[in-house]
Amino acid sequence: MAQAKKTAAKTSTSAVTAPRKASVRKAPAQKSTAAKKASSAKVAKKAPAPKPSAKGSAAKPSRTYDLTVFGATGFTGRLVAKYLAGHAPADMRIALAGRDRGRVEQIRDEIGGRAHDFGIVTANVKDDASLAAMAADTTALITTVGPYASYGLPVVAACAEAGTHYCDLTGEVLFMRDSIDRYDDIARASGARIVHSCGFDSIPSDLGVLALQLAATADDPKAELGDTRLVVTGAKGGVSGGTIASGLGELERAGSDATAARVLADPYSLSPDRGAEPTPGDAADPKGPVHDDAVGAWLAPFLMGPINSRVVRRSNALGDYSYGRGFRYQEYVATGDGPLGRLSAFGLSAGMATAAAALGLDPVRSLAAKILPDPGEGPGEEARAQGRFSIVLHTRTKQGVPYRAKVAAQGDPGYAATAMMLATTGMTLATGTDLPDVAGVLTPATGIGEPLITALKRAGMTLEAARV
Repeated sequence: MAQAKKTAAKTSTSAVTAPRKASVRKAPAQKSTAAKKASSAKVAKKAPAPKPSAKGSAAKPSRTYDLTVFGATGFTGRLVAKYLAGHAPADMRIALAGRDRGRVEQIRDEIGGRAHDFGIVTANVKDDASLAAMAADTTALITTVGPYASYGLPVVAACAEAGTHYCDLTGEVLFMRDSIDRYDDIARASGARIVHSCGFDSIPSDLGVLALQLAATADDPKAELGDTRLVVTGAKGGVSGGTIASGLGELERAGSDATAARVLADPYSLSPDRGAEPTPGDAADPKGPVHDDAVGAWLAPFLMGPINSRVVRRSNALGDYSYGRGFRYQEYVATGDGPLGRLSAFGLSAGMATAAAALGLDPVRSLAAKILPDPGEGPGEEARAQGRFSIVLHTRTKQGVPYRAKVAAQGDPGYAATAMMLATTGMTLATGTDLPDVAGVLTPATGIGEPLITALKRAGMTLEAARV
């Protein structure tokens, strides 16, 4: 496995280019189309006869599956598959995919119930033909195979070529930048929606801001958002080994590549047109504590803010600045009010800054990789069920009207809640109902938008906004 990881990383890593005025760099020519490669994949246990695709789908009626989960043998992949077995529509044709057919079958059998009807697809990130066949035979694909910088781009390529909708749970800014630069044009041409960051990174942030905008424009069609802040007011759960591995990988790459380091530091690094962003725009990511009167608490910078904020700003730009040219966005975590809250905010801010500086050193990263959880590891079912998160977003429009949103869900944010969000995103892409007429490398807010808010609320998630 170690050798496989090394090989994959070597083949899929590329130099990052900083965002520039052209919306995308021309993607490299592909070896062949997905249709030509389709015959080489090993597909077993076919689903019932295909039906016409739903409105808004890029897929053709001849596709065998509506939704495929790639990486079903991994920890998060299993959670997604289990969620689908219990919540997917009865007529949705689902497949589980991985490189080891026997292992995938074992996972399907362990889940039981409706999962016994799921198809099995064999695909490997080191085998382009198998990826192309998998993508060509499904309307939408969920991938949990990470770190995405090592294993993600070949899957994006296959879906972009085949016109297959794609979603993942990446929190890797450099990977997303590479995906945009290489495959946005191809996905636009094929009709594929490539939607990154569909878990705790960055669904609450991206759709929370969208909910604010929808509430504001419902009251005033000309409303524009101004200074907007997300505050994590409560959370219980752990950080996944995959998230840790992804973060360490990004830091390692930035340490040896000055361009990558600049991309990570740029608040608008995922913008489709860096030169079109407002000047002055958002400053660098928040480093220190602040007091928030609207929340009534001291705040420290949120660990995932540098990821989520770039996704949110890309949504604003892709929507032709529908949030407004004066939209400014930052993320924090609440530490409480009063002297203790203030002390906690200062301590957390200092601790995060120290950790970030230390992890910039090779020996510290190597040590962290040895002692922190590995990818594929996670808490037990009881611990996952007891997790939760609650988030408040607040803004004031350009017209001076205050709005507030709440986003919350039961379940460990990095596991149970993320599995629900990712699975719901995949199902929404697969059905295709009422989706916006867009294609390319997108965000949850721009690639799916309000239909995903509706679907997540049906799944039990709180996602609401209103005038204060």
